Amino acid sequence: MGGGLAYRRLEPADVPAVLELLTASLAGGPTGRRSAEFFDWKHRANPFGSSPGLVAVADDGRIAGVRLFLRWSWRGEGGREVRAVRPVDTATHPDFRGRGIFRRLTTELLEQVRGEAELVFNTPNGNSLPGYLRMGWRELGRVPVALRVARPVSFARGARAALSRRPGPPGPPRCELPPAAEWLAAPDARWAEQLAGLLAERERADAADPRLHTVRTAGYLAWRYGAAPGLDYRVASVERGGELVGLAFGRPRRRGPLAEFTLAELIVRPGDRAAAAQLLRVAASSGCDHAATHLSPGTEAAAAGLRAGCVRAPRTGMVLAARTPAGPLPAGRTLADWRFSLGDLEVF
Repeated sequence: MGGGLAYRRLEPADVPAVLELLTASLAGGPTGRRSAEFFDWKHRANPFGSSPGLVAVADDGRIAGVRLFLRWSWRGEGGREVRAVRPVDTATHPDFRGRGIFRRLTTELLEQVRGEAELVFNTPNGNSLPGYLRMGWRELGRVPVALRVARPVSFARGARAALSRRPGPPGPPRCELPPAAEWLAAPDARWAEQLAGLLAERERADAADPRLHTVRTAGYLAWRYGAAPGLDYRVASVERGGELVGLAFGRPRRRGPLAEFTLAELIVRPGDRAAAAQLLRVAASSGCDHAATHLSPGTEAAAAGLRAGCVRAPRTGMVLAARTPAGPLPAGRTLADWRFSLGDLEVF
């Protein structure tokens, strides 16, 4: 006990109260509603492992604060695994603010994962970044977002409306691409073999890149894009000569008055810029005003995006901050050490 608060591990029975606290503090999240199904997908079904979590409990039994670390796994140079955690889903009840709950939950979780993970990373917003910096995180830079405009007139009209803060139309935007859940759930033997071959070929090439990246397996894709509750992920594929040579996953969403296709993942054979260009075209023309993605330098998508007229969106992107569980990040670590896809960062 300490000042009327007890700190302990998050238990399954805490989840309803935790979701209520998160909703009150952080609104509805990426799906618009913080459901138990989304919480379980994110924190229990994660192929990298279930999330360690702590709660602060008041004397009257109320959840005064909550903190979870999402597990992740990066692959580095030579195929070395870099186990990591990402601080997410943090909230303090208004009645208990100013009592050091955020700091204590964070430091206790850092101690808990020490020895299990070697990297702690997240994308804090402007309000939370100063607190992280005070606790030993280092700001590494901004992960930029690139846009490919599909409907220039609608995009310009929507951008002007966004500046005037006019709300967008209700409901999700129309999208012509098939749902990823259906596409991933019912593969035939030929498709499954081709998908495995594409992913294996991609990973062999990626292993030669010293930058940290997420290994894309069929199981990971099924969890990340096929099973996420409340997120309408769609899929685009490219075949050549009857062979699967490229895949893209993303979701249509409202950005105020604009309809955006958030392109989270683009996977092609090594060096196949033509397939990357085709997937970028399909994503941009899926029915939305524009496509938004991250074009990691040196990738096929980045090369194709440059030729396709993708432009960096001003005042967008996510700030990456990191440390180790034991202390500050080594001085040599920079944003250039990662090869992100937008799917590594968005919705979490």
